[in-house]
Amino acid sequence: MKIRSAILRQSGLPKPYTESRPIELAEVELTAPGPDEVLVKIMAAGVCHSDLSAINGDRPRPLPVALGHEASGIVEEVGPGVTSVAPGDHVVMSFLPICGECPACAEGRASLCGPGYAANAAGTLLSGRRHIVCEGVEVNHHSGVSAFAEYAVVSRRSVVRIDADLDLVHAALFGCAVMTGVGAVMNTCRIRPGDSTVVVGLGGVGLASILGAVAIGADPIIAVDMIPAKLDLARELGATHAFLASDPDIVDKVKAITRGGARYAVEMAGSARAFDLAYRLTGRGGTTVTAGLANVNSRFEISPLPLVGEERTIKGSYMGSCVPSRDIPRYIGMFKAGKLPVQKLLSGTSPLDDINLAFDRLDRAEVIRQILLPHGTA
Repeated sequence: MKIRSAILRQSGLPKPYTESRPIELAEVELTAPGPDEVLVKIMAAGVCHSDLSAINGDRPRPLPVALGHEASGIVEEVGPGVTSVAPGDHVVMSFLPICGECPACAEGRASLCGPGYAANAAGTLLSGRRHIVCEGVEVNHHSGVSAFAEYAVVSRRSVVRIDADLDLVHAALFGCAVMTGVGAVMNTCRIRPGDSTVVVGLGGVGLASILGAVAIGADPIIAVDMIPAKLDLARELGATHAFLASDPDIVDKVKAITRGGARYAVEMAGSARAFDLAYRLTGRGGTTVTAGLANVNSRFEISPLPLVGEERTIKGSYMGSCVPSRDIPRYIGMFKAGKLPVQKLLSGTSPLDDINLAFDRLDRAEVIRQILLPHGTA
């Protein structure tokens, strides 16, 4: 079938993107789903820093690539062997296909799925196939999803069925921002009520972490960012304290509030400097977690001595250490119960044609989460 899809052919083009136009909305051929694959009508797709990092070159991807990894949609067709979803089902995408059989999956650590990671790195689906052809050239899939498009063919292991009564614009947020941010505090950190928690970097994922910490009952919850408006939103979402990252006294202030440093400090900015700050805000016996995706050439240096003398822990968190089939419905249930007001992360919706403008807004930190609507409504 012929569809429109957002194609990135060259990374690192100059800003603003409305002028250099790194993303082309092209007519492509989308081939039919094969065994264990699904055709999804994309109804809503979130604009995320992971896509921006492919555009600006921070995280190189095989090119050309059809971008978009945070999305919701409606199943149109299923390939041979698919019984987990059916045409008409509403679904949320997972940006890592979960094979369910590798050692990591067998241990319940789906976010470390080896075959899924290898497929994403190669620009294919879990099957090894590519389904997008533009002007006779195969186009790589982004994170097994390629959701900035009218339709997408994905592995059945990249979709999670959801209730049809959930607004599909809100549903899209659960595919990355909520899964990564809430998962980082609930699964990676395993924060308990009363644990002091710092979140450094208040984009969509970082603010989702604030929501998760509030839902758990962490206290105090300290938000850190470079932009005052984001600190205001963090307070609105339940942060007990908020500081500019540029405050020269921030370490002393946080240590005074937490009586020596936070038990958990989560870095969500995708910056080595932000991670360094999160590490310095962590207390003795505490844990510093990074879920931000920094430039591949970034480095962070520490002395190993505090790791021993202070029994410090450093952890990474990918996809919020989630099992999508378990955690996406779990977080949606919390949203419906009023415990995770993720709708407050939504900055607005736009047509797919505004995609380059949307990435300019994201790059300038003017928005939290924008949703693109490939069909004009969701």
